[in-house]
Amino acid sequence: MKIIIAGAGDVGFHLAKLLSYESQDTYIIDFDGDKLNYINNHLDVITKKGDATSINLLKEIGIDSTDLLLAVTESQNTNFTISVIGKALGAKKTIARIDNPEFLKNDVVDFKKFGVDFMISPQELAANEIKMLLNQSSFNDTVEFEKGIFNVMGTSLGYKSPILDLTVKEAAEKFPKINFITIAIKRENVSQTIIPRGDTVYKIKDQVYFSVPKESISQLNQIIGQKQLHIKNVMILGGSSIGFKTARNLCKDNFNVKLIEKNKEKAEDIADKLSDTLVIHADGRNLELLEEENIREMDAFIAVTGDSETNIMSCLVAKSKGVKKTIALVENMDYINISQTIGIDTLINKKLLAASSIFKHIRKGEILALANLHNIDAEIFEFEVKENAKVTRKPIRQLKLPREAVFGGIIRDGKAMMSFGDFQIKAKDRAIVFCLPEAISTVEELFKS
Repeated sequence: MKIIIAGAGDVGFHLAKLLSYESQDTYIIDFDGDKLNYINNHLDVITKKGDATSINLLKEIGIDSTDLLLAVTESQNTNFTISVIGKALGAKKTIARIDNPEFLKNDVVDFKKFGVDFMISPQELAANEIKMLLNQSSFNDTVEFEKGIFNVMGTSLGYKSPILDLTVKEAAEKFPKINFITIAIKRENVSQTIIPRGDTVYKIKDQVYFSVPKESISQLNQIIGQKQLHIKNVMILGGSSIGFKTARNLCKDNFNVKLIEKNKEKAEDIADKLSDTLVIHADGRNLELLEEENIREMDAFIAVTGDSETNIMSCLVAKSKGVKKTIALVENMDYINISQTIGIDTLINKKLLAASSIFKHIRKGEILALANLHNIDAEIFEFEVKENAKVTRKPIRQLKLPREAVFGGIIRDGKAMMSFGDFQIKAKDRAIVFCLPEAISTVEELFKS
């Protein structure tokens, strides 16, 4: 599969990184020579310095034989232009990163006629992610499959967790009535993600990811030793596009939302558009202001200004005031892995969300969905099992699944089923698999006939 990525920023780099683990024929174009040099030194892809809207350059790297063109520069207009030109020159499929959410929901303009097959808005993805995190407030990471039939939930183990110092096998025996599979553990001072086996021991401060059917989510609190948080009052710092969309989404679900924006014109505009949101024109970095606005009574604090450091520091202040749930938007993807270390519940990066969403279009046809976990450089796949696929020939324990992968569950006829060693996968099943990058191609082979 030949893929061209226009834009070597965070989205483009992360996509290139995911692709570098495979045998994809990948090109990445950008004006910035320093970014391209960094990519050359770290990834196995082909870089090209120049203007991705240049017809000659696109022809030079074989746009007419390209399966997928990804336009993910910082400029929405540039991405549209690249997609339109690329499609006209023979690219089979184009995807453009956009900022205007109206384009996603319009039923008037058919953008495919102009050459843009699919569009993605990082801001919209981030707002949806925040809403989902608040709805599952005891956890700092959550991913739904098949409208919540199966879920992957992540949380940090505290000293009250009854599974501390138990092995994975012992924990399962201690809670036999709760259906769950531990698919990954991120441990302090350990760089490599742990794919747990039966003898893996849970330790204090482990960031643990469980795969659970919908009916077991509420019971999972017994395992982690936490009570279900009830989030009702939410304070949002920053009237950015993400802040606006988050307030809009939460008000629809009857949250009490208070939004702080220091730009007067922007604050007034948001107040006009969101009648159910209390908008305050002020500088949210002012501690006295936060006290005046009753930050201690907030259940959740969400910082989505354009400054990562402001967002992090504001969330730390909110946490010190007793706020139960804190979420900070960060631009630097290097920050993503330190959220629990510094005391913030969740750090999100809209570019990482966008890259993961785009990446599912690159996967082979068996993959129905793909998701990324915040603190782990890995993917969760949902495969559709085809007739005579290799995974249907033997029970799971005999499939020789790579050490870097684990089954998280099976959905059969709309019902969640646990995928333990003796389980036999069948055609038409939908299989959830957690997978580190180096094992992706091997896992995909199992789903081929």
